[in-house]
Amino acid sequence: MRYTTLISAADLAQHVLQPDWVVVDCRHDLVYPDAGRLAYEAGHIPHAQFAYLDWDLAGGKTAPDGSFRGRHPLPDQAFFVEMLRRWGVNQHSQVVAYDAHGGMFAARLWWMLRWVGHDAVAVLDGGVPAWTGAGLWLSAELKGRLRGDFTAKASLVTTVSAADILADLKQPARQIIDARSPDRFRGENETLDPVGGHIPGAKNRFFKDNLQENGCFKPVWQLQEEWREFAASPAKAIMQCGSGVTACHNLLALEVAGMPGAALYPGSWSEWCADPKRPVEKG
Repeated sequence: MRYTTLISAADLAQHVLQPDWVVVDCRHDLVYPDAGRLAYEAGHIPHAQFAYLDWDLAGGKTAPDGSFRGRHPLPDQAFFVEMLRRWGVNQHSQVVAYDAHGGMFAARLWWMLRWVGHDAVAVLDGGVPAWTGAGLWLSAELKGRLRGDFTAKASLVTTVSAADILADLKQPARQIIDARSPDRFRGENETLDPVGGHIPGAKNRFFKDNLQENGCFKPVWQLQEEWREFAASPAKAIMQCGSGVTACHNLLALEVAGMPGAALYPGSWSEWCADPKRPVEKG
C-alpha cells in the first residue's frame, strides 16, 4: 500500500523501521531558523533524516538576471534529487514527512517529491504531537542511511510564474488563493512582509483552516465543503503564500479532499512584491 497524502502515527509506527521507508523531519521556525535542527537533535522519530528548509528545500534567491526569486524559491531539480539520494530514497521508497506545526513545512517536501515525479509520499497527520501523544518514542540517535538511487520522473504537479499571473490579471481566468494569515494578507504584518498586501483578486485561505484543533487535518467531507468556496474548479486555481511553503499545505488539503489540479506559484508574495511595477491590493 502506498501512502500519497496523509498517514497516521499508528500506521507509521508499524513501518518506521522498514528499510524501504524513509522518514524526514521538516521542523522549522521562520523567525529562528536553527530551531528545527536543534529540535531534531534533541529527539526525532527513529531513523528520521533532517531537511533544513532554507538549505535543502530551497534554492538561490537571485535569478541569473539579478531579479529576486523569493525567500524560498525552488532549488535546481538535480540538487534536490541528490539530497533525496543522501537521505536514502530509492525509486520505490515510501517517504513520510513530518513537522510539529500541523504540516506547515512537511507539506513543502510532500509537494517537492511530487514535483520530481514520486507519489509515494505522505505527511504525518498531526506531526510530532500526534506521534508522542500516541505514546510513541523519540530518538536522539543521529543515524544516516545508505545512499539511495532515486531518479526524477515526469512531474506530477504544475507551477506558474509571476509573468503568468501578470498575464492572467489582464483577463482573469484563474483564482489565486493565498495561504498566509489574514493579517499578512491584509498587509498588517511588517515582520514577515515588509511590503504588505496581496495580489489583486486573490482570496485568503489560511493554511491553518485546513486543520482541526488537535493539529490533524479536517475530515474529507469538511475539506470538500470548505474548499468549494475557494476552488470550485481546482484546475483553474493557483496557490501561493509568503514564499511558496505554506501554499503547499493548501495543495495537500485539496489532494486529501479529492480535488487535485491546482498550481503552485513558487515565488509567491515575497517574489511578487519585490518588483514595484507589479500591482498590489491591501485590506
